[in-house]
Amino acid sequence: METQRKTWFVTGTSQGLGLVLVQKLLSQGYNVVATARNLDGLKAAVNVTSDQFLPLQMDLINEESIAKAVSQAIEKFKTIDVLVNNAGYGLIGGIEESSSQEVQANFDVNVFGLLNVTRAVLPHMREAKSGHILNISSVFGLIAGAGWGVYCGTKFAVEGLSEALAQEVKPFGINVTIIEPGYFRTNFLNGGSIVTAANPIADYSDIAETKRMHAQDIPGTQPGDPQKAAEVMISTAQLPEPPLRLLLGSDAYQYANYKIKMLTDGIEANKDITFSTDF
Repeated sequence: METQRKTWFVTGTSQGLGLVLVQKLLSQGYNVVATARNLDGLKAAVNVTSDQFLPLQMDLINEESIAKAVSQAIEKFKTIDVLVNNAGYGLIGGIEESSSQEVQANFDVNVFGLLNVTRAVLPHMREAKSGHILNISSVFGLIAGAGWGVYCGTKFAVEGLSEALAQEVKPFGINVTIIEPGYFRTNFLNGGSIVTAANPIADYSDIAETKRMHAQDIPGTQPGDPQKAAEVMISTAQLPEPPLRLLLGSDAYQYANYKIKMLTDGIEANKDITFSTDF
């Protein structure tokens, strides 16, 4: 099978969308390198023993750990055809509420971890003159809201980095797609993938309500089906000319179009001022 010759390297695979993707890839005959911080937890979650499955413990902020994992993947499967930078977590808290350490930690995983893995994999893709990188952003990489500033900041960074990367690697036959999901019915909101700022400020009552809603009301009601999201990612990786950006979910579509309207209205409303600064 063609799929048996394709190797996927996926980060953040012990739960959520990453886990669903790994299970679906294995069921379809792909070679899969799955990474997570806890190897035993990853193996238990995937619950598959196969020559086509290589589970690895990897620390996203340790370049030696990443280099070792990539080397093991190449040693076993010879190539890495698709890289999915999926690992990441959310931080809910106002800008003033979020400490330097909390902000740094979120950027370390969501941005610098993604960069570290990408840099380690790219030499192999360049040598092969082919490959596809799927960077899991969020529709909140396009639009931000109160309480989500730091998390959205990490995803805004992923968007910008990915857009530039797509142009840089296109001459080598490598594609980049930014996946922008809305809310999907995984355990992202209640499985340790969301943390809240440790020192809330009482004045920010609206942000406190946002935290409550994401802990109590939203889990289990998200409109997105993770199985369908995984199918879309697999089919997207098979396209000869995949899109740079791909929104997933009707809610993501609505949020993105709201941002487009906000940008367009604001740009046009201030057009005269904008043009007034030219010579």
